[in-house]
Amino acid sequence: MTDVAALKDVTHLYGATRALDGVTLALPDGRMIGLIGPDGVGKSTLLGLVAGVRRIQKGAVTALGGDMADARHRASCAARVAYMPQGLGRNLYPTLSVYDNLDFFGRLFGQGAAEREAQIRDLLESTGLDPSPDRAAGQLSGGRAVRLARGAE
Repeated sequence: MTDVAALKDVTHLYGATRALDGVTLALPDGRMIGLIGPDGVGKSTLLGLVAGVRRIQKGAVTALGGDMADARHRASCAARVAYMPQGLGRNLYPTLSVYDNLDFFGRLFGQGAAEREAQIRDLLESTGLDPSPDRAAGQLSGGRAVRLARGAE
């Protein structure tokens, strides 16, 4: 059996806090795997590294047959990775545009392109965000960010 993902001696820090400390783990293909533990033990960090949305600080992470430190590999497998951060809809991607955040969450829910486009247009209009679909989510006011997050749920 092959591994879908593997971590070797992975350490990840947030300032002085160690979220992961020398983790070595293989995630085999064809299995359902759960990560269980209390808040703050690094579950989301580990999944973010495997999904390629967090930068590897120390160690090696492979997923879908390639090195997640390689930007070309991350780009080539991005459409095959479904990464759902905790608090779906409350965790916007600040560097993505309003439109791209809505598109991302629509893809997570398996909406086809035409359905997604129609839903995004409706959400932009109903939330009052239609004048700024290209604005980065991180540049929105608090109230507008909440409206975007509710639309993405």
